[in-house]
Amino acid sequence: MADRPSQRSAVVRIGGASGFWGDSSVGAPQLVASGQIDYLVFDYLAELTMSILAGARLKKPELGYATDFVTVAMRSVLRDVVARGIRVVSNAGGVNPQGCADALAALAAEQGVALRIAVVQGDDVLPLIDGLRSAEPAVRELQSGAPLPRQVLTANAYLGALPVRAALDAGAQVVITGRCVDSAVTLGVLMHHFGWEAGDHDLLAAGSLAGHIIECGCQATGGLHTDWQEVPDWAHIGYPIVECRADGSFVCTKPEGSGGLVVPAVIAEQMLYEIGDPAAYVLPDVVCDFRGVTLHQQGPHRVAVQGARGRAPTATYKVCATYLDGFRTAAQLTIVGFDAVAKAQRTGEAILERTCELLAARGLAPFTATLIEVLGAESCYGPHANASHTREAVLRLTATHARKEALELLAREIAPAGTSWAPGTTGAGGGRAGVSPSIRQYAFLLDKARLQPEVRIGDLRIPVVPPAGAAADAKQDAVAAAHPQPAVLPMAATDDVSQDPVTVEVPLIRLAWARSGDKGDISNIGVIARDPRLLPLLRDVVTPERVATHLAHLVRGPVQRYEVPGIHAFNFVCEQALGGGGMASLRNDPLGKGMAQILLALPVQVPAALLAACGLAAA
Repeated sequence: MADRPSQRSAVVRIGGASGFWGDSSVGAPQLVASGQIDYLVFDYLAELTMSILAGARLKKPELGYATDFVTVAMRSVLRDVVARGIRVVSNAGGVNPQGCADALAALAAEQGVALRIAVVQGDDVLPLIDGLRSAEPAVRELQSGAPLPRQVLTANAYLGALPVRAALDAGAQVVITGRCVDSAVTLGVLMHHFGWEAGDHDLLAAGSLAGHIIECGCQATGGLHTDWQEVPDWAHIGYPIVECRADGSFVCTKPEGSGGLVVPAVIAEQMLYEIGDPAAYVLPDVVCDFRGVTLHQQGPHRVAVQGARGRAPTATYKVCATYLDGFRTAAQLTIVGFDAVAKAQRTGEAILERTCELLAARGLAPFTATLIEVLGAESCYGPHANASHTREAVLRLTATHARKEALELLAREIAPAGTSWAPGTTGAGGGRAGVSPSIRQYAFLLDKARLQPEVRIGDLRIPVVPPAGAAADAKQDAVAAAHPQPAVLPMAATDDVSQDPVTVEVPLIRLAWARSGDKGDISNIGVIARDPRLLPLLRDVVTPERVATHLAHLVRGPVQRYEVPGIHAFNFVCEQALGGGGMASLRNDPLGKGMAQILLALPVQVPAALLAACGLAAA
């Protein structure tokens, strides 16, 4: 029998054991052994992961899910989870959530454990694709406006938290979903535990923020932190825990005695990770407004979070499709010695020139795209690079083509460089480069009424109907009137020092923390002032125009800046910034993980007195 909201604890503790498929195996055992959690949630899915899983299912129909969830994570903790009454929610189901449930049931039988497993289905949009080609209005890609591609491999809607809640309400001990919003595995728990309803928009926004903070695992406990040197004991870093209350407030923490760091700067970085407009973070259950969120250190490795607001969700799901677009290859060579960078660049150019001539001689079309990068020479910094005299560099040569044999020809022409051209050429990266399908992402919106999500527990079927959403084209001025911009927090006692004529030039990293994330071909960079007194200066000097200029070698589209006054921050959204996005990009950094690091090198003139007042060193 499922417990009733009135019988549940005032605080619910949720541990985030995985940020992606491939995360460390230590997360789940660490959180369970801590004795500090009531629920265990896992996030495994990314767009590329879905296409990999689809390919696995084509080869073996029983696959198509994140196998590590069963064979590694649950195998290590299943008995303890059941014995301690910990309930589990995971999106490990991928494109085959029932297959994942069957494998987990087999593991439970092997270990002699009785387990009630729920499966969330209904996110698969592939059966609708042919009908959508002739739909009116026509389906268009969210960023590029392109029509539906011809050869769609996968198409999955980002479902919300309502199916997770329904499964837990029905007494499931483990809930397995297919594609859902990453934060929904946490929000579903909170809706179940506290009895939150679909119309409790502020609460749903708060729960979504809690889920968003822990969805990337150790990024909430010091992972990727700008001040990485201050994060202790990386080898034993703690996985995140949120302790949530019925009013939507929560505390971020980690298992006692574990490594890592939980401070407001870390949480602020993660809060802005992979979001666009902080006033309109669109999720299936709610449109979130994070501008007024505040963070306070409550104790060692304990950060209190509150202030999220929400409004009615839209009437559409975001759908992520993948499609095949020819083939790609990426090869590497190491060049050692004097002028290593120049030698690497010339080697790459020679390989491409030779191979293009060979393609023409065979009647094959030119490459559809190529990219030469010299790793170790700060090539991702473009005109801001200053490591051109390094004596060890790695040539990375990437190309795409409609024909596999064209790229196999390129792969064969890499090794001859070892005896033909630059002295000190070595390290061909483990042998001849392989050729793989080039899989691209295509995102679009779909009316929620087109899908019928449901929960399955054995023979029980529970349909889940989301509430009618607001019109997707609701005017922004109406939104602003209902949720006005929070006032910028006062910057007391800054006028005198900010007007000091004596200035020094420092890189932005001396004044701010930053973290970058990706959504398709968009990179967002959250920039948080190290001291609230620096915010007016940063507003004046770190403008969208200056960011666009600094990143012009990477960003082809517009740059927008959004203010997040509650945490003294800005969120920069850079369009056409990732060379086509994660799966399509030829770059060594296709997800823009280094974008924030590049921006943090931006030189800023700051009054010396203001720098001193904030306790920050100029060097």
